[in-house]
Amino acid sequence: MALLSEHLTEGPLSVRLAAITGLGMAYAGSGRQEIADIIMPLLEDGGEVSCTAALALGMIMVGTCDGDLSSTILTLLMESPAVHAKSRFMGLGLALLYLGKQEACEATLETLKAIEAPISKSFQVLLEIAAYAGTGNVLKVQAMTRLCSDHLKENDEWQAYTVLGIALIAMGEDIGNEMALRTFNHFMHYGEPVVRKAVPLGIALLCASNPQVHVLDILSKYSHDHDQDVAINAIFAMGLVGAGTNNARLAQMLRQLASYYAKDPNCLFMVRIAQGLIHLGKGTMTINPYHTNRTLMSRVGVAGLLTVLVAMTDSKHLVLGKSHWLLYHLVSAMYPRFLITLDENLKTKSVSVRVGQAVDVVGQAGRPKTITGFQTHNTPVLMAYGERAELATDEYVPLAPVIEGLVIVKKNPELMETDKE
Repeated sequence: MALLSEHLTEGPLSVRLAAITGLGMAYAGSGRQEIADIIMPLLEDGGEVSCTAALALGMIMVGTCDGDLSSTILTLLMESPAVHAKSRFMGLGLALLYLGKQEACEATLETLKAIEAPISKSFQVLLEIAAYAGTGNVLKVQAMTRLCSDHLKENDEWQAYTVLGIALIAMGEDIGNEMALRTFNHFMHYGEPVVRKAVPLGIALLCASNPQVHVLDILSKYSHDHDQDVAINAIFAMGLVGAGTNNARLAQMLRQLASYYAKDPNCLFMVRIAQGLIHLGKGTMTINPYHTNRTLMSRVGVAGLLTVLVAMTDSKHLVLGKSHWLLYHLVSAMYPRFLITLDENLKTKSVSVRVGQAVDVVGQAGRPKTITGFQTHNTPVLMAYGERAELATDEYVPLAPVIEGLVIVKKNPELMETDKE
């Protein structure tokens, strides 16, 4: 705040935009009112500044349903309904306020329906998909699928968001995930160009940092599509799907793409970005927004991913144009995927753990095995998507119900008593 607040109002446009975005990322999810109060006046500036400010405010106040902020953005939309490439971020900022809040968005949604601006439909779709993010709500997925199947002649940008919406709503659970992938396959055969170019982005959201073989094959096929928008988005999706995994097969695919697109600067740029993402943090990071044994969704992580994917729906004017810095929003979703155990004085303590594939044991009687096919390691240890850890011996007990991230362990008091005896 001390470093960036002086750059919000003066200096070149690029510096102002960078300062607004930086504050948005630094305080993402904090809900701090004093930071919001600094950025709020910038909403009146119009053009790029107000859209970037709206997005930063959405990141800071994510999931708070802040009434003042949403009414300010709605008023701005009524007064100046001019449309440009950045307008979508005004809508996204509004949508992030209701991330995961389901019915709480109804009043704002009704207000948007009453506004007759051409961009109002995009705002409605963004608001609805954000409100039901990660809920697996089947009715909303059906509604989004129906919107995707309309064959429109003009102003159909919002259809790209409905594709992202299907992924965003279904990404919470495995069956919804599979169903969404099958739906996307149909879209690629029968969908309009605007729907087709969003499909790889939807796949990336469903499988962030989870490089399944069949998903890689699908994306590899799309990365050679005759529609360049689809190809660029598929290459970027390959980066997101393999982010932080060091996946050798995916790295090989991207090396082949680099030589295939050697003469196409846009595609080559995307290949380089994707290659960087695969080796994210030298393979120690993840961008998957689910944590605590994949039961809780990080709102900040989803907000960061969604921002980048919304920017990629018009990559030519944004990410491949002058707004390549929008890719920085991925930072909000990045998180180390190690398991580090600490003692009660917060000093690192190496203990023996078993790491294996997680097994769903909900509702099973007794003490069933929670992991299968495990290997025993000493901490710190890296955990891949869908893996779970448990302590290998009874010497220590964990103070956290879920063993991932930073876990404090202490000597097992029962064992110590038996030793004394």
